[in-house]
Amino acid sequence: MGGQSAEREVSLDSGRNVLAALRARGVDAHAVDGIPALLDALRAGHYARVFNILHGQRGGGEDGVLQGALDSLCVPYTGSGVLGSALSMDKVRSKQVWIAQGLPTPRFVALRKSAAAGAHAAGDVHAAARELGLPVIVKPACEGSSVGVSRVLREADLDAAAALAARYSGDLLVEEMILGDELTVGVLDRQALPSIRIVPKGEFYDYHAKYVAEDTQYLCPGLDGAAEQDVRALALAAFDALGCSGWGRVDIMRDRAGRNYLLEVNTAPGMTSHSLVPKAAREMGIDFETLCWRVLETSFDREAGWGSGGQP
Repeated sequence: MGGQSAEREVSLDSGRNVLAALRARGVDAHAVDGIPALLDALRAGHYARVFNILHGQRGGGEDGVLQGALDSLCVPYTGSGVLGSALSMDKVRSKQVWIAQGLPTPRFVALRKSAAAGAHAAGDVHAAARELGLPVIVKPACEGSSVGVSRVLREADLDAAAALAARYSGDLLVEEMILGDELTVGVLDRQALPSIRIVPKGEFYDYHAKYVAEDTQYLCPGLDGAAEQDVRALALAAFDALGCSGWGRVDIMRDRAGRNYLLEVNTAPGMTSHSLVPKAAREMGIDFETLCWRVLETSFDREAGWGSGGQP
């Protein structure tokens, strides 16, 4: 838990909750802050497996780097492997895979960050917005928890949105804004959990609404009948297309005409008091301690897949 990504504080909160739940179930679990400390402890033989609740990239454990290190050490871990983690962290590549698979996602323009300038050319952002048509979403391509995300309704606000996104590493994504309902679907061991429809008090489900505000509404299940079954099936298809496994969460927008659009997959979702996978699991009668136990069990699936040679 913890680490050095932009999502460190959320990860620490998630980690405290997971640690307490595992210990309550009798698991000999210990907190480790960040990847270097974990690898040192594993090489010293201290732990048998890893419950990964790091969030984010570049010092977070959600981008495939940690997964590759653990595979090389033959240490089983929760969640997706290298491919699923890396693809899901990169929103541009996620969308490219979904488009190739015929899965719906909002139209977008990806802008590469200049290595020399360390920023995106303002003219490119304006050109992308003109191509897509306002309103648009401007965000870093490889961050989570709504970090660096802006809704842009007026062209005059594009430069500030691009400057905010440019504070974070990686490319910038300008995306068509879908007007409608925000939904999320948790996935646990090949099963889609009930959808959640998110109704923030403000206009936007931003970092504050996700982790601080107490007035955000979460309606679970978010849809009824065939519409609910369709959104769950789409979530599983998106999860599988990116090579994800174990558990995760798929974020989806549903427009006013009832069409669904894939936004992103989170391969190590939050486990805070405001987090969504625990809310959906509760709707199925799975309490938080049991949910953490079920996620931990996915590490045994990975171990079993390695075979007798002990190699992934």
